[in-house]
Amino acid sequence: MIEMTERAAQHVRDFLDNRGKGAGIRVGIRTAGCSGLAYVLEFVDTPDDNDTRFDSHNVSIFIDPKSLVYLDGLLMDYEKEGLNEGFKFTNPNQKGECGCGESFTV
Repeated sequence: MIEMTERAAQHVRDFLDNRGKGAGIRVGIRTAGCSGLAYVLEFVDTPDDNDTRFDSHNVSIFIDPKSLVYLDGLLMDYEKEGLNEGFKFTNPNQKGECGCGESFTV
């Protein structure tokens, strides 16, 4: 199960509305950073046949099969602190992260 808070869902819905198209958002992982893995977000216009779909607060979240094993149980939030803003990921599979918070290990 992948979920997002209402605040995160509203942010995604606003972006999709501004784009004028999109079926939802894809969340995945890639090898990067000093800890090994990093989150990747992209808009989805046409879902892949192999994607697993989750719906949270009227937003469709698509996960590819390779990423699902690392992301199962993920909660996405969207935070604004001063001039900084962005998605915050709470991942029960995460064992550690680098000092800058850009990458994680499982």
